[in-house]
Amino acid sequence: MTNLIVNGGKKLSGRIQPSGNKNAILPMLCATLLSDEKITLSNVPNISDVDKILAFFAEIGSSIKADKQAKTIEIQHNGHYHSSQMTQLPTGIRSAVLLIAPTLFRFKSLIFDTDSKGCALGVREIDPHLEILELFGCHISSTSPYTFELNKSLTGQKIWLDYASVTTTEAFLMLAAISAGRSTIINAACEPHVQEFCHFLVAMGAKITGIGSSTLVIQGVEKLVGCHYKVPDVLHEVATFLMIGGATGGKILVETDITEHMTLIIRQLQKLGMNVTEQEHGILVDGSSKQIKQTYTTELMTKVEASPWPYFPADLLPQLIGSSISCKGEILFWNKVYEGALSWVGELSKFGAKVHLSDPHRLVVIGSDDLRPATVEAPYIIRVVLGLFIAALQIDGESVIKHADPIKRAHPDFVEKLKAIGADVEWVD
Repeated sequence: MTNLIVNGGKKLSGRIQPSGNKNAILPMLCATLLSDEKITLSNVPNISDVDKILAFFAEIGSSIKADKQAKTIEIQHNGHYHSSQMTQLPTGIRSAVLLIAPTLFRFKSLIFDTDSKGCALGVREIDPHLEILELFGCHISSTSPYTFELNKSLTGQKIWLDYASVTTTEAFLMLAAISAGRSTIINAACEPHVQEFCHFLVAMGAKITGIGSSTLVIQGVEKLVGCHYKVPDVLHEVATFLMIGGATGGKILVETDITEHMTLIIRQLQKLGMNVTEQEHGILVDGSSKQIKQTYTTELMTKVEASPWPYFPADLLPQLIGSSISCKGEILFWNKVYEGALSWVGELSKFGAKVHLSDPHRLVVIGSDDLRPATVEAPYIIRVVLGLFIAALQIDGESVIKHADPIKRAHPDFVEKLKAIGADVEWVD
């Protein structure tokens, strides 16, 4: 594992460009299996999760041309190779489950045994995916290893999800797009990267209405075609860079065109006193008062609630928590999505932060100006590493974030980008 050495206490200022969206590119790559034609993707982030899926494609005989410098990938699944032996899906990434449906559609049978878990964020079931497969007529004959067969033509289906799951929504969309007739999904996830995935499928010839809402209607088509598509900027990285600028008292312009999805996020940053405004070429953070905004009802505490979109994203809560430890005042953070996502906050106390875990979902931070550098242990959660990193950036002296590798799964060249605007940070093996 790799550590991050952070010499904090410096104001970071400059212009910075975010990477392509990890949460958009991974399902897009999986969906390319639904077409025999060439598909070209641009603004592709240089991350290990992408490499793992491309390696899987190579194993099943696909043609791949990847140019990491140009950030482009050309894919064509016109090979006919498929082993009857057990297939090993990519390990260590949650999005690997999205390969099941399109791989099964292509080869009609699939046997696999894999650890596809991603970040350690509590229970994340595979059952909803299996229910989607069964709904569309897949036969699951074994779960040890998983053995799937698809012996009949796909027809349109309707489902009302128990929970607005991103990957379950994406799995349904892929199968519905190439099914005969009309399909409907109610209580669908509608995060920006899910909307972008819908637009990508439309570029491949899919017919989807209701994009951006919780009800999607899909009219199946006979085949999906090739296309050229630009992966959007990653919203989480845009927000993270803004938090870094505000937390360090710096001035950072994040150059991006995804400002339409940032309104609610910006408002939560402003609760911590950050000065954030939309600009012609992106979003600017220009320092911070470090004063937590007070509620008009004095008996209540200022709070940030994380829930499925269009609420504040749970994947941004750790960064905001890390940003808050040096503010003046008290603030409540409430994660309504993952039951194990706040177990890491004890590490913040090593910096001298005043954090109080009320229950597995709620945390109170009392800002402090008596913080000290520290060595902290990061769990295998991308956003938590970022939260600890932002905490360290605010504190004079050298801090160490141990096991910081998960950052590389979502944020290529993250350290290099921050060094370019004044950060004193290094990777150390």
